[in-house]
Amino acid sequence: MPKHAASLPDHPNCLNCGTVLRGQYCEQCGQRATGRLISLWELLRDAFGDLLELDSRLWRTVIPLLIRPGKLTRDYLEGKRARYMPPFRMYLVLSIIFFVVAFFDPRDDLSLLFEPEAPPSPEALQEQEEERAEAVNEAQAKLDELAAEGLLSPEQAEEATAGIESGDDDGLRLTIDSEEDIGVDFNYDEETGECVVSGVERLPMYIQVRLTQERLEEICERVGADDGKTLGSLILDNIPVALIVLLPFMALVLKGLYPLSRRYFVEHLLFFIHFHSFFFLILTLQILFSRLADLVFLPEPIMVLVLVAASFYIPVYLYKAMRRVYAQGHLLTLSKYIVLSVAYAVGASFTMMGALLVALISV
Repeated sequence: MPKHAASLPDHPNCLNCGTVLRGQYCEQCGQRATGRLISLWELLRDAFGDLLELDSRLWRTVIPLLIRPGKLTRDYLEGKRARYMPPFRMYLVLSIIFFVVAFFDPRDDLSLLFEPEAPPSPEALQEQEEERAEAVNEAQAKLDELAAEGLLSPEQAEEATAGIESGDDDGLRLTIDSEEDIGVDFNYDEETGECVVSGVERLPMYIQVRLTQERLEEICERVGADDGKTLGSLILDNIPVALIVLLPFMALVLKGLYPLSRRYFVEHLLFFIHFHSFFFLILTLQILFSRLADLVFLPEPIMVLVLVAASFYIPVYLYKAMRRVYAQGHLLTLSKYIVLSVAYAVGASFTMMGALLVALISV
């Protein structure tokens, strides 16, 4: 057999796009020309090739994303794109990895694979009861001290004492505006399974028409019945959507901060897609590091120092990314950075509140 026979394609035309083949790879779409089924090794290489090859697009994207703020955005805007992963694909991949690492609990999500936990022993129950009694005594002593100093009225002291003796707390309070008293109080009774909701009339009308008194009481009872697991799951499901909604809002803020940059809206959007991708990446690394530190018994001061340093790196990264992409001086960039940070805090608060409201309506 001729030496070049191995390089000849099995078919004259590409099976993917129909282009005439001149070698083992299609010059139009890049697909390999062989028509045979790939081997198990090729399947594994296709699956993990980017992870194992140091020169793959994965590492050429993740490494500068982590240590060179703004480089990916600037390179992309200058037309250097083929060497990196597409921005929104990278955002989706890193966000999925983060939520899996942060919130996936094998014992909860794959409970059928694990034996159920044994009920607490009588000794453990006795110990819990003693701890509770000690906490009640400490709270009562503190209450008596406040009453003796005149910091509590007799009525307040009597009400607080009754709450301590019954073991009740203040329940859940949902505050829409911290400057006005328009909060809603949820008081759930574990014995009866009933919930008393107060303060609905102080909510804005656009919320009242969606979350009525009866609806809130029903939600409270459902949330209390499973200790808030359903509500927590719905909130987690809504957070990725809330973060995607936050992206165009922040892009509008950037466009307003840089009106003379002659950049399109989508270019500002690209900046925050890369920043959020970095944010998911650094949080994932923090979680993995803390879990690894527990496994190898790393001294707690060292673990805390690394986590705090990584947390401080996030705002520094944003500032450096703004400097690299928009190429303005330190003073001007710092002033815009402060405005952007405030806008980000406001936007994140509203989107997270939206995620919570959608979760409450969906319970």
